Amino acid sequence: MNSKIRVAFICLGNSCRSIMAEALARHFWGERASAVSAGLNPLGYVAAETLEVLAEMGVPTAGLYSKGLAELDLKDLHIMVNLTDYSLPRMLPPALRVIQRPVRDPYGFGLESYRRSRDDILRLIRQEGEQWLAQSLGMRVKKP
Repeated sequence: MNSKIRVAFICLGNSCRSIMAEALARHFWGERASAVSAGLNPLGYVAAETLEVLAEMGVPTAGLYSKGLAELDLKDLHIMVNLTDYSLPRMLPPALRVIQRPVRDPYGFGLESYRRSRDDILRLIRQEGEQWLAQSLGMRVKKP
């Protein structure tokens, strides 16, 4: 059994915000967690600006691609972070912890907007994300 906390980041197109979150979480959480991402209505490609602002920080982008929720094994997740103002599907596993943390969508608004969204996501991962991991690990340890 995989001992890592498994976290999915969700946005609308899986081209900007959730892709950034996936890459940043993988980079900063390392071996403590496994991060994936998906879109409610995936665009099918990662915006060039997304890759550029991640590269500016030296965050690896290999293997990132736009995908939908149907491509995720939801029952295998511990945490789902909704980066949009949109509602998530009602058919989520009951044990899945859903966290609502909307971040502005930079799509179509230029490189500086992508940087602001990246920085907001980075703060989320480095601050709140550390708490999510600790809480989830504590809950998993306490289960019989």
